[in-house]
Amino acid sequence: MAFVGRERELGALDRMWRHDGFQMMVLYGRRRIGKTALLDQFSKDRRTLYFTARQQTSIANLRDFSRVLYDFFGMPGSLPPFVLWQDAFDFIVERMKEHSDERMLFVFDEFPYAAISEPSLPSTLQIAIDHGLNEANMMMVLCGSNEGFMESEVLGYKSPLYGRRTGQLRLTAFDAFDTARMLPFASPTDVVKYYATFGGTPYYLKQIQADLTYEQNVTELLFDTSGLLYEEPLMLLRQELRDPSTYNSVMNAIGAGATRQNRIASQAGLAVESSVSKYLTTLSGLGLIERQVPFGEDPSRSRKGLWTIRDPFFSFWYRFVSPRSVDIENGDGDIAARAEVFGPALDTYVGQVFEDVARQWLMRANRMEALPFTASRFGRWWGNDPKVRSQTDIDVIAADPVHHRILLGECKWKNTLDIAATTQTLRSRAGLVEGYDRSDYALFVKTDELAEKARDRQEPDLLVRSANEMFASCK
Repeated sequence: MAFVGRERELGALDRMWRHDGFQMMVLYGRRRIGKTALLDQFSKDRRTLYFTARQQTSIANLRDFSRVLYDFFGMPGSLPPFVLWQDAFDFIVERMKEHSDERMLFVFDEFPYAAISEPSLPSTLQIAIDHGLNEANMMMVLCGSNEGFMESEVLGYKSPLYGRRTGQLRLTAFDAFDTARMLPFASPTDVVKYYATFGGTPYYLKQIQADLTYEQNVTELLFDTSGLLYEEPLMLLRQELRDPSTYNSVMNAIGAGATRQNRIASQAGLAVESSVSKYLTTLSGLGLIERQVPFGEDPSRSRKGLWTIRDPFFSFWYRFVSPRSVDIENGDGDIAARAEVFGPALDTYVGQVFEDVARQWLMRANRMEALPFTASRFGRWWGNDPKVRSQTDIDVIAADPVHHRILLGECKWKNTLDIAATTQTLRSRAGLVEGYDRSDYALFVKTDELAEKARDRQEPDLLVRSANEMFASCK
């Protein structure tokens, strides 16, 4: 499959490459997200020293690094490995002096693996940068999958490497519209279903077979013990964590609908509620979950925060696959899939993800100046509606706090819909978000027919888009 997307990231890397002298990019993002593919694409036709650390001892990693160094500089691999990381970096400095006219790209992939096995490595690299590498005609990329480690031990204020980077990129999954570029055979409505199931992680999307239906792909990949993605979440937890069983219980609790800390602790079987916080913090550091607060509220102060699984694939897996693991292990995965997934429950789940798709569309449309105003903040809102004295929510929001303008959006993943009642309810939510005195509205629907019915009402301040129209405008 050809390389798809990542134009912004490739552009950032290319701009840094064009700068003279030493440059250091910190690139991070969770496993399978496409960091290596991005670096492979960027390093094409460039003089590249590429090293990937592994989960092994520092001596073993340094031995492998020595071998890569010798090969890069055209020296015999039989030479003895370096004794210290400092010696290896000094070797690069000396060699670069001999080739100062030729720019070099140095990629240190999975840096956390090497740094965890050798805690002094960040400090050693800092010294090497300050005493030689910073004068080399070189662009260095430090890359890692452990987001928490990269943010604290590489980007953090207390890190020895703080202040040495000249740029950073946090690689995230594709949105639904870049996902569509990886699935050219799928209709927009099928892309939304695939995105709700597999998320935007390139590795997962590559496993989808064009000659199979959505139901066949899901059953083969997720509801069969031989399926490539059946154990993917558990494998990731085992790779990254020392106590994967408890973390898995926490993920199961969130996947089953527990969003507040006390409920998560209870459903995960943790006796003390406060003990769950460390698990939530670690999972958040790995980029697997996030705490969301209503639009307009301060995350550090809000008491309305809800924990959610961040990636649609993990959300789907813990919602549908994990609860039926016994059936799948017994060989009845296809029966479990038909009973658990391919029915009304799937539409409800996809409808929730459709809200994320609409939010992504708003952000893209905003860049194309296709909204009624230029927005700078996006999100969703939930809370009490004093007019009806009940809890309510607003699916998607785009706002310009400077000029006090806000767009309130409703998302409906249904084949039939009472348009009048839906728009009336949407309009009634004006004023729920404080600080905005002018409101516009948006309605995102599943079918073109529903979109036409909504437009027939001729409401000038109502933006209407179907799934087909959203994807057509973002090609």
